[in-house]
Amino acid sequence: MKEVRYLPHYTYEDYRSWQGDWELIDGIPVALASPKYLHQRTLTRLAAILEEGLENCDRCNAVVELDYIVSHDTVLRPDISILCEEVEDYIVKAPKVVFEVVSDSTVDRDEGIKKEIYEKEGVGYYVLIYPEKKLAKVYRNTDRGFIKLKDVQSDKVSFEVENCKLEVDFSKVWL
Repeated sequence: MKEVRYLPHYTYEDYRSWQGDWELIDGIPVALASPKYLHQRTLTRLAAILEEGLENCDRCNAVVELDYIVSHDTVLRPDISILCEEVEDYIVKAPKVVFEVVSDSTVDRDEGIKKEIYEKEGVGYYVLIYPEKKLAKVYRNTDRGFIKLKDVQSDKVSFEVENCKLEVDFSKVWL
């Protein structure tokens, strides 16, 4: 006899009370693995580069690991978001740029469902960072969805964000 099982469907209200680090995707909880040293060092270096690059951009700033409430049943936690609007507690409007530092435990999610969600929600640029390969994949959102601009190891990439030009020298990101 075949047994039918129903998965619970969680919401942001449920998510708020959870202990530990989670994302919520279409009502399904996803536990976030504890980051490793290379991930954190890359994230720290990139955040510093972005903050410096946004110094003359009055409205925009970089934030690390701040929840992005996409809908009542989807909450993502981008590694770094570039925001150009006032934020009270959490991100509720699509970031201008999202950077995800990819690891073995996140590669499928970062390259798959999260990319699809960011594209649909209107994130301007999506950058996947592969610290072990010293590689970044840069995507720009267009009326046809995300298109890959380039794979970068040591080049500089310019991002048009609001009325600012943010230049990232990827040679300075890698350890």
